[in-house]
Amino acid sequence: MDRHDVQALSERIDVLLDEVQRRAEPAVAGQVEELVRAVLTLHGAGLGQLLNLLDEPQVRQLAGDDLVAGLLLLHDLHPDDVATRIQHALDDVRPYLGSHAGGIDYLGIDDDGVVHLSLQGSCDGCPGSTATVRLTVENAVLDAAPEAIAVDVAGMVKEKEPQNLLTIQPFRPHRDGWHQLDLVPPPGQVQHLTVADLDVLVANLDGTFLAYRNNCPMCSSGLHHGQLTGDRLICPRCTAEYDVRLAGRALTPEGAPPLEALPLLPEGTGWKVAIPGVQPA
Repeated sequence: MDRHDVQALSERIDVLLDEVQRRAEPAVAGQVEELVRAVLTLHGAGLGQLLNLLDEPQVRQLAGDDLVAGLLLLHDLHPDDVATRIQHALDDVRPYLGSHAGGIDYLGIDDDGVVHLSLQGSCDGCPGSTATVRLTVENAVLDAAPEAIAVDVAGMVKEKEPQNLLTIQPFRPHRDGWHQLDLVPPPGQVQHLTVADLDVLVANLDGTFLAYRNNCPMCSSGLHHGQLTGDRLICPRCTAEYDVRLAGRALTPEGAPPLEALPLLPEGTGWKVAIPGVQPA
């Protein structure tokens, strides 16, 4: 079973449990919940016994698989504590954040389950930084730490959606808005894709991939035929220039709006891009 089948099965489980909770009599819903908890407890006990037969390198190798890691988190058997998992998640997204901000530090998780981060960047307040913090950082941290309820970055708190008692959250590998894609542009070139009916531009800056809406804020034309020289992308129509590495900041004309950044993260052997407000394909 590949990860796409796992995702579909997990989503189907959640749908079925939601329907039971909404439609069944309270007594029946309670029995279903008890059944689910009993099955999970049994599976958790068996998984714990299995881990006891393995040495630490073997356990960590297993935890490197997304599906297994989700199971370990579900049963509180993951070899890393919450702080370590969050640090690893931030390490994974730092290469992307480096193009939009100066850095991000983990300050801790409080008793209420809120993860506190400190964003230090050179483009605070620009749309690229806002999109990066809201979609990239929150997705990475909340996926790595299901026990967290919210992420606080530079005073911005985004809570998770309420979940009923029967939801098995660690089985969900994706969140709304993230779409998988294949990237092929060689260094120093761009790739034009259509993702969820949105024109997307991906630039390869010497192995660093950055995604933007394929639209010039000045003239609304596509940028995929523009000239990319180093970090500078020139619109083929109005000749406006943008710094692709620094969150699409406009270089000329002065005061022009930046490009709209789209968070882009590696996933397995491929990539995923966040399209705000659109359900995943």
